[in-house]
Amino acid sequence: MGFLVFQLQAPLASWGEPAVGEYRGSHGYPGESALVGLLGAALGVRREDEAAHAALRQGYGFAVGVQSTGKLLRDYHTAQVPGRTSLKGRPHGNRRDELQVPKDELNTILSTRDYRQDAACLVAVQPGKEAPYALEVLSNALRNPRFVLYLGRKSCPPAVPLYPLIIDVESALEAINIYRERLGQVCHEEIGRVLQLAWSEKIEAGVPADLSSPRKDRLIRRGAWQFGDRTEHVALFESE
Repeated sequence: MGFLVFQLQAPLASWGEPAVGEYRGSHGYPGESALVGLLGAALGVRREDEAAHAALRQGYGFAVGVQSTGKLLRDYHTAQVPGRTSLKGRPHGNRRDELQVPKDELNTILSTRDYRQDAACLVAVQPGKEAPYALEVLSNALRNPRFVLYLGRKSCPPAVPLYPLIIDVESALEAINIYRERLGQVCHEEIGRVLQLAWSEKIEAGVPADLSSPRKDRLIRRGAWQFGDRTEHVALFESE
């Protein structure tokens, strides 16, 4: 059984949560839709290619070993939005559609956006029977991405190479622990411990869950920014 493991670190990251009104929150670590998008960008899958994104979501299981959720940074933006009556009778599946109304019908609002400072995690990917790409293809794509990779928002590029490795073991936790050792040998320093492991179905975690809860980050239609619920399992580990 093989896993592809890589690291994600950045001065700023933003892992989207359900947006209500003018507030855009951030989870402490990436979810399924963010990881599918990251792999898609590396492979050169365009955002409007719904079938390719669905194949990535259905073909792989993901586990995230959280080393640090970072510190909260809250930023404020001014944004243009159409009035409530301006969109009547107009298709508006995305942000671009919303801004097609006449300029005099646009209003300016203050929006709040959250970021995570200095967050770090290790990601394990396990292919299923319907996986559209071999792990070697994914690894090469992460080393030489077709599109620019970022951690949630375009203003959040990775701070270090993702350094993908294929590790042949029986569980995601074992793969992540081996990856930490190998990465430490390359960097000549100790790599931060995993404080919690988060996963859903289609992956062998290698540890029982301490808690399970719904997370609304399962991609349904990327073009319309529609997401559904999935059950996320989390195992907690003691810090030193």
